[in-house]
Amino acid sequence: MRDTRESRLLLVLLIAIAFALITVDIRKGEQSPMDSARHVAASAFGPVENGVSAAVDPVGNSIAAVRDSGVRHDRISRLEAENAKLKQRLGSSDRHRARSKELDKLLKTAGAGGYGLKGAQVIGIGSAQGFSWTITIDAGTRDGIARDMTVINGDGLVGRVTTVSSSTSTVLLANDPDFSVGTRMEKSSELGFATGRGGDAITVQLLNGKSEVKKGDRIVTFGSRNNKPFVPGVPVGTVSKVDRTAGDLTRSVNVRPFVSFSKLDIVGVVVQPPRTDPRDEVLRVKKPPKPKPAPTVTVTKTPKPDASEPRS
Repeated sequence: MRDTRESRLLLVLLIAIAFALITVDIRKGEQSPMDSARHVAASAFGPVENGVSAAVDPVGNSIAAVRDSGVRHDRISRLEAENAKLKQRLGSSDRHRARSKELDKLLKTAGAGGYGLKGAQVIGIGSAQGFSWTITIDAGTRDGIARDMTVINGDGLVGRVTTVSSSTSTVLLANDPDFSVGTRMEKSSELGFATGRGGDAITVQLLNGKSEVKKGDRIVTFGSRNNKPFVPGVPVGTVSKVDRTAGDLTRSVNVRPFVSFSKLDIVGVVVQPPRTDPRDEVLRVKKPPKPKPAPTVTVTKTPKPDASEPRS
């Protein structure tokens, strides 16, 4: 269609008519003369609109699903992250509870023995010095730690300090074959020397070959001159086996240490010795295991048949 004066006049006329119809339709509302025409158009074009909508809706739904899946994925990721944090916090709480329990036992042992302690944490095992059973702790000279100090935990004797740096120290464990400490038996006060055998084993050589000792007896440290390297009264272990060899000047016993050397975490270095020898006082904090009750033997007696009764 050419852009002529007549065509422009026609376009203006059509626009004016359209505005007039819209005005009449709005003012009349439901009484509008355009209402019937609107119904006719809806009847004619409704099926077409529904068909187009049916064809287009899956695409729209797919787009919405993709968008919603992204939201769901983000929510799942957040939930997984929160769950991981909760698990980590729970594990951390369990560890804190275990360490708090260890620290409580350590303080009770120190209180019973009158030891002044510097707490430390085990940060390594083994040593460059070639010792087979050693640990490294996170306390050194700046913490008041010096060589030949006694190291304990809540269970008993851990070892002695051998080398010290400004921030760390090496501890030779009581189960090392090069380890040796004077001991005293509970109650009888029999003296001896304990040496490590590796693992969870210690041997004590009692000076009195005729000393009365039995399985289950407990042993503490005798102490050293000037309390170095060992302070007195630290629990060492329980007698697990007695050598019955007669005629020797000494008697050897196997001892199960109170300390589990493969599970060390919180330890205490004795920086201040006790004012008086606690002897076996610290053992009162450690209750001995209750003996298992002996099984009860029941004897059932079957009565013999009476000779006067007739036999079948």
